[in-house]
Amino acid sequence: MNQKILVCPVAFNENVKIKRVIERFLKSPARPGLDYLIVDDCSTDDTTDIIKSYASQGVRTIKHEKRSGVGAAIRTAIRYAQKNGYEVLVIMAGNDKDNPDEIPNVIGPIIKDGYDFVQGSRYYGKKGTGGDMPFYRKVATKLYPLVFSMCVGRRLTDTSNGFRAFRLSLFKDARFNIDQDWLNQYELEPYLLYKSITLGYKFTEAFVTKIYPPKKLGYTKMKPITGWWSIFRPLVFLRLGIKK
Repeated sequence: MNQKILVCPVAFNENVKIKRVIERFLKSPARPGLDYLIVDDCSTDDTTDIIKSYASQGVRTIKHEKRSGVGAAIRTAIRYAQKNGYEVLVIMAGNDKDNPDEIPNVIGPIIKDGYDFVQGSRYYGKKGTGGDMPFYRKVATKLYPLVFSMCVGRRLTDTSNGFRAFRLSLFKDARFNIDQDWLNQYELEPYLLYKSITLGYKFTEAFVTKIYPPKKLGYTKMKPITGWWSIFRPLVFLRLGIKK
């Protein structure tokens, strides 16, 4: 593996799950040759201390001074990766829904076949497993790709999956304007996907699993209505030319 690759989970108050997230990566056969950075979006529980306890094992972290949102955290990872000469960035969940053993699934098409952006999909090529996913989320993860596909003119199977990889060279293109304040929450993820496809970059999906934790541990921090609008409005804004 000749390209410099950074793997980055994003975390906020994940003290129940973050230890397992880190240890699964450290034990994964995919780990060799990969660097690891966790962006801590100003956690107020024990998440920060847990992450720091793995510093001697090569786990790096950046902590926001105030809670800024997952989009802002991904932007922090992008800027760190650019500054430190990485060529590929892998984004993963910090709540233990993603399997680090599947990192080769999303970086393989970039390394071997020259793709620029690889979107992880639990529905690509085979029937994926969503674990104990709430029914309304099953509906949403099927409906959203249909809307997204119509907007970009290409059939997609899983557009809300946060497990993805992309080349940092994308951001040499001034048409990617990731520093807009409206991209601080969940908007940046669909923004990157939309722009990569509509600007003609080499794109594909790759199969990954998505395992939901037991209900008592919490499915997600996304709030109904406001969170859903956060992932839908990039489609509206970009499609109508309201934002760039």
